[in-house]
Amino acid sequence: MVYSARMIDRNADLALVRTALRRSRVVALLGPRQSGKTTLARQFVPAESLNYFDLEDLARLSEPDTALRPLKRVIVIDEIQRRPELFPLLRVLADRKPLPARFLILGSASPDLLRQSSETLAGRLETIPLEGFRLADVGAKAQTRHWVRGGFPLSYTARTEAGSTVWRRQFLQTFLERDVPQLGITIPAVALRRFWNMVAHYHGQTWNAAELARGLAVNESTVRRHLDLMTGVFMVRQLPPWFENLGKRQVKAPKVYVRDTGLLHTLLGITNQRDLEHHPKVGASWEGYAVEEVLKALRPDEAYYWGTHNGAEIDLLLFKNGRRIGIECKRADAPVLTPSMRIALADLKLDELRVVYPGEKHYALGKKVEVVPLAQLVNAK
Repeated sequence: MVYSARMIDRNADLALVRTALRRSRVVALLGPRQSGKTTLARQFVPAESLNYFDLEDLARLSEPDTALRPLKRVIVIDEIQRRPELFPLLRVLADRKPLPARFLILGSASPDLLRQSSETLAGRLETIPLEGFRLADVGAKAQTRHWVRGGFPLSYTARTEAGSTVWRRQFLQTFLERDVPQLGITIPAVALRRFWNMVAHYHGQTWNAAELARGLAVNESTVRRHLDLMTGVFMVRQLPPWFENLGKRQVKAPKVYVRDTGLLHTLLGITNQRDLEHHPKVGASWEGYAVEEVLKALRPDEAYYWGTHNGAEIDLLLFKNGRRIGIECKRADAPVLTPSMRIALADLKLDELRVVYPGEKHYALGKKVEVVPLAQLVNAK
């Protein structure tokens, strides 16, 4: 398989890590395997440095205290989820005064899944998500390619659509057969793949545990555990519902998305842009893509969706700096103001509502409501 030699600058991520290392003793760069964590970390500490620990080679950490204590400046430990017993030692080393070294740890599981890390390093650990290339990294002209292939670097940079598809198929197989078992999870790969396929068909819908349980011939608690696992390894997003005392019946189940649209399309059997444009899930795919890019770009304090049983809804309700921002994702040439948007504006007391779409024109729809191209929103300073 051949990949493009073109390098993609990840200046926004570099800046986030650099700032975090200045203020925190331990920084965790977390995201799925093959999302570029190692490449990014090596811009702070070269691979050949004594300060770089790749856990594919465990020999250097057979005596971790002896190996880590004398080192100064930034120390990188890759694939930290394979050595959770290091966390108590990291707490001791991070509490030294004066502090001779800071730690940049790379992991493929969330702190919730690595519960020991969040408990042991409480008050010392700052986490930064890294989930592949953003639209802001690749540029507005590459929006369709980015949507179809997703953000995993080797999927995005493959020279052909076929090469990108093959890479994603191999990733799915390796992830289920090797990466998940390395976390100590014993769910059979075949069962987890069936669950993942079903989630792909529910992409952008509210979670219905009973329906998925029937489809998989298991109980509801089993599918709930599967969902939490796939959320913890950054493959699925659960977007929680927001509800207020409005005198209306509001939806109280989360929405679920496959986080990377390239993987979503592979799970759905979509191999190219033409297939995607004619697929019944094309609208849901765009919605999920826009949701992920908006969250990466705006980095809100809190994020929800909102819906009522009468059909009013908003794709994202963001809280940022004390403001309420509504985001509606529309795959349309010229979005218009809908009754649902008016209800959301009034009921949720939004400070602004942005309608995000794949076009190029920025225009107002009404008071507090603007149509904004996705590429323009994610590049806004």
